[in-house]
Amino acid sequence: MQDFLAAIGLVLVIEGLVYGGFPGLARKLAGEVLSMPENALRIAGLAAIVIGVGIVWLVRG
Repeated sequence: MQDFLAAIGLVLVIEGLVYGGFPGLARKLAGEVLSMPENALRIAGLAAIVIGVGIVWLVRG
């Protein structure tokens, strides 16, 4: 459970860095996401899941 909470904390730090450090970039990226087709978003999300699981597997393996 501690690892899960640490992972959530790291996600919040990274999100905060993007929004707090580069708000213009965050707006631009949000606009681009709105114009992307649903299938492209789905594929990108699934790829992120696979990469994330792979990283965790390698680190915790």
